[in-house]
Amino acid sequence: MKIAFMGTPDFSVDCLKALSESRHEVVGVFCQPDKPVGRKQELKMPDVKVEALKHGYRIFQPKTLRNGAGVELLKEIQPDLVVVVAYGKILPPDFLAFPKYGCINIHASILPKYRGASPIHWAVINGDEETGVTSMQMDEGLDTGDILLVKKIPIDINDTTELMYEKLAPLGAEVLLETIDLIEKGELHPIQQDESKATCVGLLSKQLSAVDWNDTALNIHNKIRGLYSWPGASTTLNGKILKLHASSLSDKKGHNKPGEVVESDSRLIVCCGDNQCLELLTVQLEGKKRMNAGDFLNGCKIEKGTLLGN
Repeated sequence: MKIAFMGTPDFSVDCLKALSESRHEVVGVFCQPDKPVGRKQELKMPDVKVEALKHGYRIFQPKTLRNGAGVELLKEIQPDLVVVVAYGKILPPDFLAFPKYGCINIHASILPKYRGASPIHWAVINGDEETGVTSMQMDEGLDTGDILLVKKIPIDINDTTELMYEKLAPLGAEVLLETIDLIEKGELHPIQQDESKATCVGLLSKQLSAVDWNDTALNIHNKIRGLYSWPGASTTLNGKILKLHASSLSDKKGHNKPGEVVESDSRLIVCCGDNQCLELLTVQLEGKKRMNAGDFLNGCKIEKGTLLGN
């Protein structure tokens, strides 16, 4: 099958690799334009473009697909199918309708839950015990098309969003190849999404970072691992921002104030709003390097009873 691939970030690369190793022909790769990064604002290529260059694929980085611009590009390469994996733009109706088999999307959630831009983060933040990858026949809505194939995996209590990305990317490649195989065989049985169960999640921002110690220990732990590695969870210590990179649920219980440090010798343990405690494993004080809690406490004495987040 002749396939046009559309993706931009690292999460998309496993799917492109899988297509390059399959019997299918990748006739073109679409990704977002190169972006300036860092203090010097040097242009950086999207991860998908880096991978596409390795295989000598035709690369398209249009600023817009609207007003027929996208269809004109499809006319050049004549794909039977368009595969979309975290491309980053809504596809217009004329683009969706052009390929023989339409456009399919590989989405990192069990649809209709977590439509939108940050499904992996919110599955972890909300403490879900499982997530997965869904292939979907795209329509004009945001992740609203018919479900084609779903594969699920568990989320461990200490899995971070970063780790779940690593687990879900290869799973997405599996789902993609199986979906294409079923399309060719005519064995797909699309399922309409249940709108009553739909949830939508948008882009994350640093405004989510601050931890509320009045919350439960479990919810705070889920937030820390769900926001890792960006935008990251944080609190304050003596007026300075303290980034929280890793934590674990503690067996300790107490009737201390929320955010109160209850142990600070070699371990940093904090009481939460439900009187359960959370151990902070890896932290980073404003202007300093990240380090494990033991090393941090060696260089930064914290008295028991200190309140975080004040």
